[in-house]
Amino acid sequence: MKLPGVFAASFVATLALAACQPAPEPVVFKATDITGAAFARDFRLTDHNGKTRTLADFRGKVVAIFFGYTHCPDVCPTTLADFAAALRELGPLGDRVQVLFVTVDPERDTPEMLREFVPAFDPRFLGMVTEAATLKTLAQEYKVVYQKTGVKAADDYLIDHSAGTYVYDTQGKLRLLIAYGTGPDDIAQDLKRLLGDS
Repeated sequence: MKLPGVFAASFVATLALAACQPAPEPVVFKATDITGAAFARDFRLTDHNGKTRTLADFRGKVVAIFFGYTHCPDVCPTTLADFAAALRELGPLGDRVQVLFVTVDPERDTPEMLREFVPAFDPRFLGMVTEAATLKTLAQEYKVVYQKTGVKAADDYLIDHSAGTYVYDTQGKLRLLIAYGTGPDDIAQDLKRLLGDS
């Protein structure tokens, strides 16, 4: 079928105009964008209330997962405090973010201890624990390293461990690695962007 001349010219002009439209700007994060990474795919952990959890339990929320321990003198409390401040910045949006603190010290970090320590930063935060053998497998999946150091006694030691936080979007896809020392403002900005994608 032959298009009328005026209509054809208009149609071609519309196509040309559409082709000239700039592509949508990619979302730029403050943290390292690891979208599509083939690790940190899932977990099966027990929260500090005794409930078994997997990533699917938090579908619809942005999930931040950090590996640490309650006796940590600096990195762990600082990270939890920074995320707590970021969630306060988000206001009501903060209810759509789940922060998970996975202990790398199951020998000392009982569910009771995690229940006392983790929600002290924000009552929405969950402490997570698993057996030592399962933790090794999980750490490999998450590319997390941890090792006892400064051992003075069987229950008196420090643990060197990875200090980054992994963040999933609301569909359960791994998106970001937030480095230790990232401030609450930048954390809040990235979390808000991920929430805006959903």
